[in-house]
Amino acid sequence: FSCREQPIFSTRAHVFQIDPATKRNWIPASKHALTVSYFYDATRNVYRIISVGGTKAIINSTITPNMTFTKTSQKFGQWADSRANTVYGLGFASEQHLSQFAEKFQEVKEAARLAREKSQDKTELTNPALNITSHQVLPSPIISSNGPGEDKLFRSQSADVEVTTEKERLKKMLSEGSVSEVQWEAEFFSLQDNNNKLVAALHEANANVDQWKKQLAAYQEETETLRQRVAELESQGAHDSSSENNKEELSQTLEELELLIKAKDEEIQMLKSQKCSRWEAEGEREETLQKLQELEARNAELERRLHLAEQTLADTLAEREKIQNEVTKVAEIMDVKIFELSEIRQGLAKLVES
Repeated sequence: FSCREQPIFSTRAHVFQIDPATKRNWIPASKHALTVSYFYDATRNVYRIISVGGTKAIINSTITPNMTFTKTSQKFGQWADSRANTVYGLGFASEQHLSQFAEKFQEVKEAARLAREKSQDKTELTNPALNITSHQVLPSPIISSNGPGEDKLFRSQSADVEVTTEKERLKKMLSEGSVSEVQWEAEFFSLQDNNNKLVAALHEANANVDQWKKQLAAYQEETETLRQRVAELESQGAHDSSSENNKEELSQTLEELELLIKAKDEEIQMLKSQKCSRWEAEGEREETLQKLQELEARNAELERRLHLAEQTLADTLAEREKIQNEVTKVAEIMDVKIFELSEIRQGLAKLVES
């Protein structure tokens, strides 16, 4: 379009054209919504609907008074362009956008009609052949066989036949195009909705996978820390089993480890339930499941080692108690022996004095 044309209204819509082969199906003109605008050419006094996709004009339709814009659904409308020999269809995002475009179409159509009438009036006033005085008699087009009247009548009849044929063809195209319009639009918006849901689910799955990877890394670090603490506790239990303070610290640490392992087991179960209830990519799911299994195996190994540490601690405490009991018995025996020895000394001292 030239620079002399100015846009008077613009909106965005998905542009379609009727399939020239079947005259039933719609062919999308682009993958995304395009800007569709009404333009007014002040020089030629014409109105056009123009839509450009990249460097290509998708729609270039001059509006005439005999055009009709038809709403075939709440968000879809169409009109036929005999000059372009096609039917255009527009899919809007909302019913309000469709109504605004239809109202503007009626306004532009009425403006085109007024412009045509004004142009015809100017032609009649400026054409000398039409300035006929009242006393002149026009030749009868029926009587004259070769005069201009007959030629004019023939052209008028041919134009009427051509316009009638064109109207019938356009009506047929509109009716054929509208047959599958409702079904097509329902499928289009259903596919668009499903696509949006799939994209949202994929984003959610990717976010969940990233979150689980971070949690697994944190669990691995905590598991390694727990393994080190268990090794330290085993070492402390082997060297300082006779200390009461170390025994209390070991018992408290064991309780903390049990609570931590219990909490990790609960988190693993929660991750399993989340994994089962959400859709995720197959490769990431297998990798996550394998890591969870490895973590469970490590936790089981930690539990086994904790049980062994507890058993070793219990055995050590029992042995210590047994040693304390034996020491107590030996002390009692020593007290008796000392008492007996003291009496013997006293007896010997009496004998020496006597």
